[in-house]
Amino acid sequence: MAVYPITEPPGRLGVITAYLMIYVVWGSTYYFIGTALQGFPPFLLGGMRFCTAGLLLLLAGRARGEDIFRGPLVRKSAVSGIILLFVDMAVVMLAQQYLSSSLVAIIASSTAIWIIALDVPMWRRNFRSISVLAGIAAGFLGVGLLFAEQLGREEGGGQGAHGILLLVFGCVSWALGTLYAKYRSCAEEAVNNVGGAAWQMLAAGVMFWCWALVRKEPENMDWEEVPASAWLSLLYLVLFGSVLAYTSYIWLLKVRPAAEVGTHAYVNPLVAVVLGCAAGGEGMTWARMAGLFVILGSIALVRRTPPEDSAGKGRALSPAAAMAYRKGISCRESEK
Repeated sequence: MAVYPITEPPGRLGVITAYLMIYVVWGSTYYFIGTALQGFPPFLLGGMRFCTAGLLLLLAGRARGEDIFRGPLVRKSAVSGIILLFVDMAVVMLAQQYLSSSLVAIIASSTAIWIIALDVPMWRRNFRSISVLAGIAAGFLGVGLLFAEQLGREEGGGQGAHGILLLVFGCVSWALGTLYAKYRSCAEEAVNNVGGAAWQMLAAGVMFWCWALVRKEPENMDWEEVPASAWLSLLYLVLFGSVLAYTSYIWLLKVRPAAEVGTHAYVNPLVAVVLGCAAGGEGMTWARMAGLFVILGSIALVRRTPPEDSAGKGRALSPAAAMAYRKGISCRESEK
C-alpha cells in the first residue's frame, strides 16, 4: 500500500514527542472526558471541544497553504465528521456516565472488529483469512465477556450493560464513518490533511451544539459551579487530545512506517486502564483484564491482513481516513 513518503530524516526528539502524543495523550483522553463530565453535560462539552479544536485546525490548515474552503472537501469531511466524531463521541460520553473510563477505552478498542465485519467490498478477501475470522470471533468474545460482567453487577440498576450497548453502537458508527472516509472522501482529504480534520471537527461540534440546545443544556448550566478540574480537562482535550495529538499522528504517518505508528492501538487502552486505576480510583476486575487482553489479541489477529482499497490496488488512505481506519486495525479518530 502506498503510504506517505519519507521526504527527510526526522529528528529523534520530534519522533519521540509525537509518539508520546499518540500513545499517552490519546490513551488519557478517556480519563479527562470523565473529569470534564463532572462539570459539563455531554453535548455541551462536545460542542465546546470540537468547535474550538476545529477552528484552531482550520487556522493551521490555512497557514499551511491548504485550500480549506473547497466545496467537496467541506461536504465530504462534514459527513464523515458527523458519523465518526459526533455519533461515536456522543455515545462515549453518555456511556461514561455509567461506566469507568478504563472500561470504555477497552470496549472502544474493539472497533477493528466492526470495520472488518462491515467492509463489504473486502469481505471476499478478509473472510478467506483464518486470522481475521479468529480475530473477529475473539473480539466479540471479549466484548461479550465485559457485557456479561456488567449484567452480573447490581450497582447502577443495570446501567452498566446499557452503557456497553451504547458503546457498541458507537463502534459501529465509527466503523461506518471510517469506511465512508476510506472509499468516498480520501481524494479530497489527501491534499488537505489538516483542513479535512478541521471540517470534521467543526461539523461534529455543530451537531453537538444543536443537541445541547435541544436538551437545554446551556441554559440549565450553573457556570459558576463548574470545577476548575473540568475546565482544565476541556482545555487538555482541545489542545492535546484534538489538536496536538492529531497533527502528531499526521506527521508520524509521513515519517515513520504505518505499521509502527499503528502500535498505538495496543498502548492506548493500557494507558487508559493505568490512568483510570491510578488517578481515578477505578477498580479492575479479572473479567476486565481478560476482556482487555482478548480484545487486544483480536486486534493483533486482524492486523495481520493489511488494509487495501476495494480494487485491490495500493491506494493510500488520507491521514483523516487512515486515522479512523487504524484506530481499530493498524493504528483511535479524526479525533479523539
